[in-house]
Amino acid sequence: MTWQGGPTGGDPRRFGTEAFYASLGRAFVAMCAVVPVLFLIEAIDVGLHADLDVTAGIIPRRIQGLDGVIFSPFLHAGWNHLYSNSIPLILLGTFVLAAGTRRFLWSTMVIILVSGLGVWFTGSPNSVVVGASGVIFGYLGILLTRGVVERSWWNFAVVLLVGLLYGWQLLGILPTDERISWQGHLFGLLGGVVAAVLFRRRRVEPTEPEPLGPPTVTLPRPGVDA
Repeated sequence: MTWQGGPTGGDPRRFGTEAFYASLGRAFVAMCAVVPVLFLIEAIDVGLHADLDVTAGIIPRRIQGLDGVIFSPFLHAGWNHLYSNSIPLILLGTFVLAAGTRRFLWSTMVIILVSGLGVWFTGSPNSVVVGASGVIFGYLGILLTRGVVERSWWNFAVVLLVGLLYGWQLLGILPTDERISWQGHLFGLLGGVVAAVLFRRRRVEPTEPEPLGPPTVTLPRPGVDA
């Protein structure tokens, strides 16, 4: 016999439950569907010579490059750039999305805005910035911060796993390579921290259980005035 909230219960927030793994599976499928869209956009850009990177990328401190804040995460500077972003985007996005679709969408919007505006204000005006790296670092910031504010140890475990797999890429928040927008990475990470705090799951205080059966009534003993 199973009971809700146990190992096979229906709480998708609790690690180890069937609902948790089902939510994780759905999130993985959804993120796997997002990446082909990015490849399609890159194929259109390359096939039609549309130069979307230049026309829709972020050009720091220039008004004509401000719309890139919204569009740049969907564009990449070539196939290698897109390949390198695809796996971490799927991996991190899966765990962020598994915590809830609405939280995922709002958090992604915050990350895009914080990362994009950070690049626009602080980047070099002679550069054009594109790529989903800011979003990836934002998801990393979400998982790391959730581990603290929501006391979720499995978020820490995911961050540790990503650190073991892609630890060298975490150096992207430092100005080590002029071809890499460290500002996008840094502000993306900060955007993830902000999103995790803004859209954190509130802890529900446990309530006293209702007594089982009818209330107990004390009757007076015979011969004793009540």
